[in-house]
Parts: sequence; structure tokens; C-alpha cells
Amino acid sequence: MAKLVVLKLDGNLSEHGYRVTLEIGAENVRPKLEISGNLPPCPDLIADLNQWQEKYRNLGIASRIKPQEIIYDGSIKSQIEKCRQSSELLSDRLQKWLDSQEFRPINNTLREELNRDEIIRVLIRTDDPQLHRLPWHLWDFFNRYSQAEFALTATAFEIPNTASHKPKVRILAILGNSIGIDIQKDRQLLENLPNSEIVFLVEPQRNELNNYLWQQWDILFFAGHSENANGKGQIYINQTDKLAINELKNGLKSAIAQGLQLAIFNSCDGLGLASQLVCLHIPQMIVMREPVPDEVAQEFLKNFLIGFSSDKSLYLALREAREKLQGLEDRFPNATWLPVIFQNPRITPPTWKNFYSQKIEFKRIFLTIILVSVLVTTSVIGARYLGMLQQSELQSYDHFMQMRSPWERSDPRLLIVTIGEADIYYQNQQGMKGRGSLSDRALAQLLQKLEQYQPTTIGIDIYRDFPVEPNFPNLVTQLQQDNRIFTVCKVSADLDGEPDGIHPPEEVPQERQSFSDFVADDDEILRRQLLNLTPPLESPCAAADAFSLQLARHYLQAKGIQAEINSEGYLQIGNVVFRPLKEHSSGYQRIDASGYQVLLNYRSLRPNEKIAETVSLKDVLNDQINPELVESLKNRIAMIGVTAPSNKADYWKTPDKKKKIQGLFVQAQMVSHILSAVEDRKPLFWWWSGWLEALWIWGWSLTGGIIAWRCSKPLYLGLGISAALLALFGICFGIFTQAGWIPFVPPVLALVLTATAVVWRLRTNDSVFPALFQK
Repeated sequence: MAKLVVLKLDGNLSEHGYRVTLEIGAENVRPKLEISGNLPPCPDLIADLNQWQEKYRNLGIASRIKPQEIIYDGSIKSQIEKCRQSSELLSDRLQKWLDSQEFRPINNTLREELNRDEIIRVLIRTDDPQLHRLPWHLWDFFNRYSQAEFALTATAFEIPNTASHKPKVRILAILGNSIGIDIQKDRQLLENLPNSEIVFLVEPQRNELNNYLWQQWDILFFAGHSENANGKGQIYINQTDKLAINELKNGLKSAIAQGLQLAIFNSCDGLGLASQLVCLHIPQMIVMREPVPDEVAQEFLKNFLIGFSSDKSLYLALREAREKLQGLEDRFPNATWLPVIFQNPRITPPTWKNFYSQKIEFKRIFLTIILVSVLVTTSVIGARYLGMLQQSELQSYDHFMQMRSPWERSDPRLLIVTIGEADIYYQNQQGMKGRGSLSDRALAQLLQKLEQYQPTTIGIDIYRDFPVEPNFPNLVTQLQQDNRIFTVCKVSADLDGEPDGIHPPEEVPQERQSFSDFVADDDEILRRQLLNLTPPLESPCAAADAFSLQLARHYLQAKGIQAEINSEGYLQIGNVVFRPLKEHSSGYQRIDASGYQVLLNYRSLRPNEKIAETVSLKDVLNDQINPELVESLKNRIAMIGVTAPSNKADYWKTPDKKKKIQGLFVQAQMVSHILSAVEDRKPLFWWWSGWLEALWIWGWSLTGGIIAWRCSKPLYLGLGISAALLALFGICFGIFTQAGWIPFVPPVLALVLTATAVVWRLRTNDSVFPALFQK
């Protein structure tokens, strides 16, 4: 919370010193602490102050004071050095005075009660003009507290009116006598202020200026020549007329009564102007305590308006602008001593945005966020529709797959018989020679041995595009007549290495033939399951149903669960509808969705678990299966396939495995997918409609815009964006664990791009001003 420190000084510098009262409290709250102390008299400080002022005014540098009043004596380098030495003496004297024993209790209390990272306003409350002239910013307190700044204030004050908020900040800018100086730069700086309505009076006549003062203004600005004559400030409004504040008193009182908040006199010798305006109880004013060089005035105004219009506090904007003047002090000594604030102590200084209606500002920002979010969302959805985000979305899909909790065990409805290198060698040793990896004799024996397991369905995942040898008529009969046996063939396809396809076994009727084709994405990962297709007329494989569908459907039919095409044209098995992928389905965009494809929900197996109980051909033929297992292996789907690498066993990438797995086990996953959905009520993957996905993306785009609006500091903006992305990830993954595939990458892009665009838009609109000066 910002702190307010008030130092009340009553006395004089030359004879008695000062009785000092310190008040410390939060802004807009009664002070929680009040202590008293003293400052000793210090006539030497007055002497040093007068000497420095004399050296400063003898520099002969062109400034915004009347040219004839500048006294020039000697070379400029010599005068600059004398001024610098005098300023060092004054600085040392001031610091010693503030380090005095009498003032130490107050000094110590300030450091005990205040934190260095707090924003602190320090009000020097006194009517002594000698104290107004002191460079209070040199007090070592302000070196320690980088967020602190001082202002001068009078002991008597009244609370002025505050104006109602308006759409824009109303500024009356008086550009007075400019002989020898360039005040057009002041005008350019003011013209670039955001949300402002400025009326420029260029060298106005007295009556014209007076008439304008009777209107409502937020800020009064003057640039031109001014001076302090006999303790009274005067401004030169044109080349012939000069006016004291008292000569504009009625107009100024009217402006203050109507809500004038800030007066800026970017001109010379402003302490006399301030002393008169204080009597009118103006809320805040900024003046230059001594003659100000033209370049210094312009540089200060530029940096002050940059900070203040960017919504820095009035005090911190002034401190930053004042400190930046140090870069000019090689040519303009003590430039950092010149700007000072005079403050009505009963008024809290406004920020730039306090001047105009926040409702109007909210409406403008809200419309900006809406416009930017719509444009970004449209662009992201367009890029997504063209397939530009598909690979990223599939990678996030894989990542979610890998993050799923491994909770499932082996599927108890499957039995896999593998034919590995040892099984091929065994067949050769036993004289079971034939074509392919599984000889006719071995197949006949295997089917006979499997009878003890009473399989409900038998799937032979081996290409047999050759007839059974005449020596095995029983095998021919079994293949022809055993309705439990299903075999595979390969549909003609130009892109998968088998353009001519592979024939099915001629002994197996067509209704028990099935294709073994898979559909892999461009990165060769299997995420989709092809259930049905229309084979080309020239294909040797005319099977329309997938091997996995044939096996699962036969197994379920044996349990009384029927498969059909429902009224919507979707495959339905029991009560479960298998929703097919379309050309544009969630992360898939512009894909070839021909046939009947569904997303494959792989079984999430526990560590060291296999998709199903696995036995080798050799063990089955030699009755080496544990008799205790025989009963548990009954009434399953028996799947027979090759795993021997020497026989070109197919290997496939899957989303949740870093290594490839063999096609036989992929087929087992697909069969298990269907059975688990129908019998175990394991959810099938689902996704939203295009319109719902668009609303989802737009919602996160709006979120990014709102975060960018509310979090102006880079740290908070980064934390806000990170928190939103973390929430988005958590929601998407949580829904994914329930088999919902909703957009993740597009909302991420929409959120980040919208936040970036809104930050840029607000800064180039609300802070067009600073951007212009940083070019």
C-alpha cells in the first residue's frame, strides 16, 4: 500500500530553526504515527543557497526567462565549473543539516517505519519560501527509497471540487511569448497524448485567455517566458503582454471549481507562480524553480508525459523525468534540481486514467479485446481447417495418451499364438516344410490342439495366397466349414508397398475373409482403426470388413450381441454406436476419411502387462501349456500370427509407445477396443462439433485478451498466461481421460496471440505517446 509522509516545518532557517512534526500513514487514511523533532538554524545554508543561485543564473545559457535579465560573466566552461562547485557545497550543507542531532529521531523513525519497496509521497509542509528553494531531492532518504518523491505544500488549504469523468482529458495549453525558444516541440509532445482533447492558445490576448479559463479543464499547461518579480510570478502570454496570477484569479478560481486538477508551467522561475496558485487551492502543479534551458524543458516534458500517460503516478513520473535530466548536466548544470511539485495535501494525486471516464475506457478496451479475439480466432480456425495445425494437435494427442494412468490388465477374452524364429526352426526340424511361416501340417495340428481351449473365434493373421497341399484334405474341409475361422487378405493400395494386394486363402468362403489393412498418419503412427472399406474392383482382396471387426463381431454374436447399421448410418453393436471420423474431426483436418474409420482407444496396460495371454506355436503343438491355464484360456478369441523378424513381420508405431509393435498385437488392440467398448462400457473417443470447437477456441482467445488487459506488468502477465495455459492443459487432459478429444493447440495459439495483440494494441493506443519518442 502507498504511504504518505508529511513533514510540517514551523520556524525560520536563519535564527531559531524549525519545529518539525512527522506524520506517517497510508494514503487516504488518518496517520497512524506522529512524532515531533527539530531542525537547527543554519544561516550558512541560506548563504550557500544564494551563492549557488547566483552562480546558476550567471551561466548565460539561453532559457525561458526574459533574455535581458541574464547576467553573463566569463567563459561558459568556467561558469559551469563554478556552478558545479557551488552546488556541491550546497548539497553537503543540506545533508549535514538534515543529519543534525535534533533531527535524528525523525530520520530514524522514517527508516524504521517505511520499506524501501513502498511507494511513498513526502509532503514538505511549510510557508517559508527559503525551504521552497532547497533541493530536497538531494536528501539521502530519497537515494535509499527509490519509490519516494517529495512535493511542497502550504500550511493553509481548502478542498477543491473534482470534475466528473469525461470521455477525454481536457487540456488548455497556453503557448506564450516564444522569442528565442522553441515551444513548438512542447506542442508536438502534447498533441501525441492519448485520450486527450487539447485547446491551444498561441500568444493569446488577455481577454481570450480569460474567457477560456471559465470553461472546464483537467490540465492547464503553459510554455513560454516567465519570471518572478518581487516574489510574484508573471507569464508572458504574447510578445507585449505579461500577466500575474492575480490578474487571472477569477478565471482560475472558476477552472479550479469546475475540476482543474493539474497545472504545468514549463517555464522559468516558477516558485512565484506556485506561491500565488497555492492560495487558490489548486490540487497539483509542476513548476521549474529556476530559469530552465529550452532543451531541458523539452526533455523533461517529454519524459514526464511518457511516464504519466502510461499510468505511472504523478510523483514517480516526475521523479523519473527529473532523474533522466542528469544526461544533460554536462551542458546544463543542476538540470535535475529544477522540476518540483506543489501539492494540495487534502487531494490524492490522479493518474492519467483518473482524468477520463473509466466506463468509456472499459467499453473501448472491451471492444478491442472482442475485435482482436475474433480476428485471432478466425485466423487460427482458418489455419486449422487447412491442416496447418494437424501435426501439432496429433503430437499433443500422443502426449495425452502417454500421460494416461496405466490401469488396465491383459484382455481375458483373447489368446495370441505367436510364430517366432524358434517356431519356424521347430517346423523345419519336424519336417513340416511348406510355403510361408506356417506350414499346412503345422496349421492343421495347431487347429486340432486349440480345440482343447474351445475357442469361440479363431483368427489367422497370416497371408495364405496359395492352396492347401493335397496331403491335407481335412485342413481344407475345416477351413471351408468351420465358421469360427477368419483369415486375412490385402486390399490393393498404391501407397503401402503392396499395390497389387494379396489374395485370401481360396479355401475360406468370402464371408469369413477380412482385410488386414491399417491406416497410418503421415508420421507413420497408428491412431485410427479402419473397420470397413469398399475395395477397388481390381483388388484380389474383396473383403469389406476389417479383421478386427470380423473377430469381435463373431465373438459377440456368440453371446447374443448383434451388430447392425442404425438409422443414422452408423455401426452399432449392442447399445454402442461407433461414430466414424470425418474429413474434419477434432485434430484431424482434411484427412482421407474414406471407409469407416474410428479413433483407436488403445488399452492402457499396466507395466509388464501384455495385451493378452500369449503362447508360442511350439508350446501348443508340444502340449507344453500349463494344464492349470487350459481352463482359463477357454472360450476366447484365438489369434494366430507371425512375430519372426525374418519373415517380414510388420511393425507399427503407436501413440503411447516409443518402440514399434508388431501388427499381430496391433490387431489384438483393435479387437480389444471393440470388445471393451461393447462389453465393458469403456468409452469410445468423442469430439465436439465444429461450432462448439470454435466457441471453445474463442473463449480462450478472450481469456488471453482479458489477462493482457488486467495484468499490465510483464511479471503478472507472464504468470497470468502461464496459469491460463496450465488450466487449459488440465481441462483438456482431464476430458481426454474420459475419451474426449477437444482442441488444445488451437486455444493455446489463440490465447497467446490474442494476449500479445491486445498488449500491443493497448500500448500503441494508450501509449502511442511513449512509442513515438522511442523511435
